[in-house]
Amino acid sequence: MKVSKMAIGGDHAGYQLKNKLLKLLQNKGIEVEDFGPFSEESCDYADIAHPLSEAVESKKVELGILICGSGNGIAITANKHQGIRAAICWEEELAALARQHNDANILVLPARFIDESEAIKCLEQFITVDFEGGRHLRRIEKIPVK
Repeated sequence: MKVSKMAIGGDHAGYQLKNKLLKLLQNKGIEVEDFGPFSEESCDYADIAHPLSEAVESKKVELGILICGSGNGIAITANKHQGIRAAICWEEELAALARQHNDANILVLPARFIDESEAIKCLEQFITVDFEGGRHLRRIEKIPVK
């Protein structure tokens, strides 16, 4: 998959990492919509996760990245959207598997539990690895509540 447009966002705990990854993506020529936060002032992750998830779900962007302290709250929020498969990853193999097996469309990074170099490796896997389909597609199709 050649990614051309992504979304990024988080909360105050993910602010610094978000800005570093935003610049990295832009340097790769990827258009990035920044959903915030725009400072380290305390904010509520749901206020960012919902609009970012809607952008991914509506295909306004191809993939998303969400970053908060543990990754849990923001992933739970994003996964409330039927078309979202947000995966918390803290090492690159998890990010690769999230794309290959789960067709994850939002990478969730736990800012307080991952260093910058590992976050970059996760991001690289997430934007370069493709969904394998096959038996995994059958499983993905069973995720939405009908």
